Order: sequence, then structure tokens, then C-alpha cells
Amino acid sequence: MFLKLIFFHNVNVGDAMESGKPGPVQVVLVQKEQHSFELEEKALASILLQDHIRDLDVVVVSVAGAFRKGKSFILDFMLRYLYSQKEGGHSNWLGDPEEPLTGFSWRGGSDPETTGIQIWSDVFTVEKPGGKKVAVILMDTQGAFDSQSTVKDCATIFALSTMTSSVQIYNLSQNIQEDDLQQLQLFTEYGRLAMDEISQKPFQNLNVVSIENLNFVRSHFYRCFLKSFRNCFSDIAGEFKEQLQALIPYVLNPSKLMEKEINGSKVTCRGLLEYFKAYIKIYQGEDLPHPKSMLQATAEANNLAAAASAKDIYYNSMEKVCGGEKPYMSPDILEEKHCEFRQLALDQFKKTKKMGGKDFSFRYQQELEAEIKELYENFCRHNGSKNVFSTLRTPAVLFTVIVILYIASGLTGFIGLEIVAQLFNCMVGLLLIALLTWGYIRYSGQYRELGGAIDFCAAYVLEQVSSHIGNSTQAAVRDAVVGRPPMDKKTQ
Repeated sequence: MFLKLIFFHNVNVGDAMESGKPGPVQVVLVQKEQHSFELEEKALASILLQDHIRDLDVVVVSVAGAFRKGKSFILDFMLRYLYSQKEGGHSNWLGDPEEPLTGFSWRGGSDPETTGIQIWSDVFTVEKPGGKKVAVILMDTQGAFDSQSTVKDCATIFALSTMTSSVQIYNLSQNIQEDDLQQLQLFTEYGRLAMDEISQKPFQNLNVVSIENLNFVRSHFYRCFLKSFRNCFSDIAGEFKEQLQALIPYVLNPSKLMEKEINGSKVTCRGLLEYFKAYIKIYQGEDLPHPKSMLQATAEANNLAAAASAKDIYYNSMEKVCGGEKPYMSPDILEEKHCEFRQLALDQFKKTKKMGGKDFSFRYQQELEAEIKELYENFCRHNGSKNVFSTLRTPAVLFTVIVILYIASGLTGFIGLEIVAQLFNCMVGLLLIALLTWGYIRYSGQYRELGGAIDFCAAYVLEQVSSHIGNSTQAAVRDAVVGRPPMDKKTQ
């Protein structure tokens, strides 16, 4: 588990603001009465699985701390900075002093504005020095220690945000207290177990950021915000502006962005979804999970993320050769490509650093192989549907047999075998009825069992003819190889 933790001293702010579009999306919902947590998986997946960012390594900047201390407020300035960089970047990223603050919702009062965990709907693509692109996500968390939250609620939200973020800003309104550090106890114990498991240090850097002359700044804030704050940057004390201009670029500077890492491997947006799903499960009980459970959940998510990445490699590779509007491919060639891409996906899964050991990972490898098999069967069906003859196989077989029987009827009638000719005519009539019935079934969707029986009979006839032709061809080739011409009836 790799995390950069920043302690940031902020002050309380007031008045409400309305978030616009794009905006914050609830990804972890708190059931206050039951004190339980629910993952909004569909909402989270809609953000993390976007095609242009799903495979990018992710940087998750999270702000946590006590309620009503300005967590959402500081995130709004991060949004200003990121949108400024997205538009080309300029030194005055703070914008017009009279421009209202927009973004994550915040307000004054005794009730928390943010419940659970929210992330910003826009995922920012940032290019780091060297040309590598990463996905930057901003995450806001429910304020801790409000009147409605239990100690478990606070610890759960803090742990979830910490375990899923790469940069955690711990927002405080005063000097660091013992209670603040106690919130880290469960997570640091998990880190100790992780260190024993993977023989690496569990965390990367701990940075403590404070504002000088805090009391002076705080007094300005009380005067500016509590009575006359107009939701504009111009109402903020000058000392605090200076600290913002130093802190925000420090955290979000492309050269300093820290990707999320677990077990020494960087986590993609798609992988982050798996970690959210795994972590939320262990916090559903009445008690806080044991650190070993947290480590187990991380190992499971780690393997699931590796399997999902390998599965995508197989799917994307197959999609390029036979998916969508690609022309029909020979089944033999399709199987050859399947074997090639299957091995490519398995090699990717095996070489990815994973937690839990080989025996633990083997189960996920088996599940990956089963999913690849299922995907291959779907690709086979999709490819087969492009074969015109396959689609029209039944009517083609019926029509061909009707023509052959009609010609045979004429010939036998010409040489005087009327009984045989009439028999052929009866068969032609029955096959015409079968052909018309098949067409009606396909058009109406009724009597599907009868339609299936007609398809089966046509397929059986085609299989017998193909087998006979194949055997005859093999015999002819074999005779040609040994130097003997095919024997005719006179020779026999």
C-alpha cells in the first residue's frame, strides 16, 4: 500500500454553494441509521471505466479530516488549478477575485455537507515529465466527529479514503492532536502487516504542511467569513491566498504527482474500481475489520485487477481481428488467433506483481481462463453470424435438395420410371412446405422448436455430404501421393 499523507491546517468556512456540471458524484453512500456503507458501483464504474482513462495509472488526491473544517473548500481550489492547467496553464490560476467558488459543495453550520465519499466527475489527464499520461481524481470525504457519526463511521471513511488514495491531505484546524494520530493506528497496523507480507515499506512519504502565523490567519478568517463571506476569492485573507498558491501547485504539479501503488505496481483506473469493491466488503460488519482482513482484501483486489487487465488485453486483441464490422474469418484462423491472444493475456497476468503468493493467485488465473473461454465462444458466434451461407444454411440446403429432386423426377419420368418420379415429386412438395414453414417461423418467431428441428435436419444433411466429399478427396489425394490412379469399375 503506497500513500503520500499530507497534514494541512485549514479554517472553517461558511455559506452554501451550488455545484454545477460536471460535479461531485457519490461513490460511497452512508446509511446513517444503520451506520453502514454502500458502494455506488455503477456510478463509480461510469467514471473509472471511460475508454480514454481506464488503462491510465491513477493519481487519487483525497482530503479527509473533521467536519466543517474546509475539506471541500480546499478541493475547489484544486479544481481551479486543474482546469487552468487543462486550458493551457497560466500563473493566475486562482482566477478572477470576484468569481464565486464552484465545485464540491460546502457550507457552514453544525451538519456535515459531504456524507460518505464523493469524487469529481471529470477525470483530469495530466502529462508528467517524460511524456507519461496519468489520470488525476479528486476525492472528498465525509467530515469526521460530527454529532451523527460513530467512531466506527469516522474510522471507516478515513480508512477507505486512505486505502484508495495516493495523496491523502489530512485537514486540521489546529495543531496536530493525539486524537488525530489515533485515527492512523488501524491503517498503520495494516501497513505493518503489509510490510511483513511483501518485504517492502508500506508507505512512501509523510509530509506535514502547516500555515505560519496560523492564529493571525484564523482571526482574519473569522472576520471575513463568518459575517460577510460572499463566496468570492476576494473575501479571503491575503495570508491564506499565499498559502494556497504554494500548496495547490505543490500537490498537483505534474512532476510531483504520485500514482497509486500497491505491492510495487501502479494501479490503473480500472484497477481502482476493484479495490473499492474489495475494501467496501470488509467494512460491512458492526466492528472494524482486523488488519489481516484488510490485507486479504487488498490481495484479492490486486489479483482481480491483474485478471481484469489481462482479460482486456485478450478482448481488445480479438476485437481488432474479428469484432464489430470486421469481415468473416475462417474458424481455423480464428482459433489460431484465440490461442495466441490467450497466451498473451496469461503471460501478462503471470508477470504482474501480485499479493498472496502463487497458490493464492492460481484461483484467479483459473477464473481468467474461464472468462477467456467464454469470450472466445462469443467471438465464434459473432464471427459465424457474418457467414452469409451460415445465416442462410437451412434454406440453401432445402433449396439445393429440392432442385436435385426436381431434376431427378424429370429424368426418371423421361425414362419411364413414373413411380420413382412421383416419389421424388412428393419429396419436393414436402421440402417446399418445410422451406415455407421455416421462413414463417423466422419471420413470426413462433413454433421455434419446429424451426430448430428443421435447422437440425438441414445441418445433418450438410454434414453428411461434407463428410462424404471430404473422405473422397482424401482418398484421391492419398492415391495420387502413392502413384496409383483411382480405380474405376472396370479395374475392379
